[in-house]
Amino acid sequence: MSAPLSPDVCIVGAGAAGLVVAAAAAQLGLDVVLVERGTMGGDCLNHGCVPSKALIAAAHYAQAQRDGAPFGIAAVEPRVDFARVMDHVAETIAAIAPHDSVERFEGLGVRVIRAEARFVGRTELQAGPHRIAARRIVLATGSRPAIPAIPGLADAPFLTNETLFANRVLPAHFVVIGGGPVGLEMAQAHRRLGARVTVLEADRILARDDRELAAIVARRLARDGVAVREQARIARVERSGTGSTVVLADGERLEASHLLVATGRTPTVDGLALDVAGIAHTARGITVDDRLRTSNRRVWAIGDVNGRYAFTHMAGHEASLFVRGALFRLPARLQPDHVPWCTYTDPELAQVGLGEAAARERHGDAVRVLRADLADNDRGRTQRLDAGAIKVVTGRGGRVLGAAIAGPQAGELIQPWCLAVQRGLKISALAGFVPPYPTLGEAGKRAAGSYYAATLFGPRTRRLVRLLARLPVW
Repeated sequence: MSAPLSPDVCIVGAGAAGLVVAAAAAQLGLDVVLVERGTMGGDCLNHGCVPSKALIAAAHYAQAQRDGAPFGIAAVEPRVDFARVMDHVAETIAAIAPHDSVERFEGLGVRVIRAEARFVGRTELQAGPHRIAARRIVLATGSRPAIPAIPGLADAPFLTNETLFANRVLPAHFVVIGGGPVGLEMAQAHRRLGARVTVLEADRILARDDRELAAIVARRLARDGVAVREQARIARVERSGTGSTVVLADGERLEASHLLVATGRTPTVDGLALDVAGIAHTARGITVDDRLRTSNRRVWAIGDVNGRYAFTHMAGHEASLFVRGALFRLPARLQPDHVPWCTYTDPELAQVGLGEAAARERHGDAVRVLRADLADNDRGRTQRLDAGAIKVVTGRGGRVLGAAIAGPQAGELIQPWCLAVQRGLKISALAGFVPPYPTLGEAGKRAAGSYYAATLFGPRTRRLVRLLARLPVW
């Protein structure tokens, strides 16, 4: 047994949230211990954001070869070396991994312990041979794929995001259970790389997003050849040779060479012995207040494990809130209305703040919805966009409550609207700035400007302008 450790901060979990806290605390001169039982970088680097976006990038180049005819470029069916595509994915992970490595964090002064941690008291952890009594403990253990209770699934071969990127064989029939962001991103990417793809969704796809804009994504998926089955009821899954068979409630059988389960996430709390430390938790995650503190005042839970938002950017944001609140003693509270998210299909679908329904529920008749179509934007015309839109939700006095965008680079285009929502800006700020021409971002300015159209070009303004026109020129 090693000598007891008593750091200023002990972080359990070396994913996005934990690494931000560890780096910040160490650079502020604190004594920091970081405990990780798995791979440095967590889900985002190894099984999530990084590999999925690398795969999507490869699929984009494949699809570009099919889509050139309207521009005078002969359309060809790409020759896809799927194993080489997966090499690209692995190379991308490897290129980023040093930033999240043990060596980097030890260089910052963090003591990294590669072991499983569990509470042995309200403020003490055991990690391998190390007993750790820290002034502050941060739980950042993330989440893992949620596996639905479908009869037979456990006995049949299936993939999750944790195993998908190790596959080096192009699926003959890629069946995806789940029509959320992960399921649809991977469905479209595999289809563009040459697989036959079917998506099975128990409700409707992209259920959290604006319906009109989600429909734009659905139409593109259909055009790409992704078969989307909403309201699908799965009776059971059977093993069939090297693959799986999904049997629907009506008896239809779908033979899958590869089956991906993408039905959400569940917090990783196994082995932590939370009850020993008096930390309240549910199936959704560790219970925290808006300062991310648990029922044990010496312990915080940030990132996926608290069940609030399963987004890497929110994990990083929650880490910064811990640093500001717990270390600097500054006011730092989580603001649910400020959360952005993006689905990286083609087109992308991004949203921040309140949607129309939620806004009307809170703000009633003060809500106005502004919109602009990307097909009417000059840059959109150069790209021959036939779909895509921005919708902006405003409240009393023109305050920006939320925005949603479906279109190319929507994750980039949403960013000024993230600032507007976070800072409580009025629509005049977005209507009055000067964007470069020609850009898709001009569609946002056009949507913002429409807020004033009725007043600016109404009869009272027209009468005023006629009156002013009679005055001497100055």
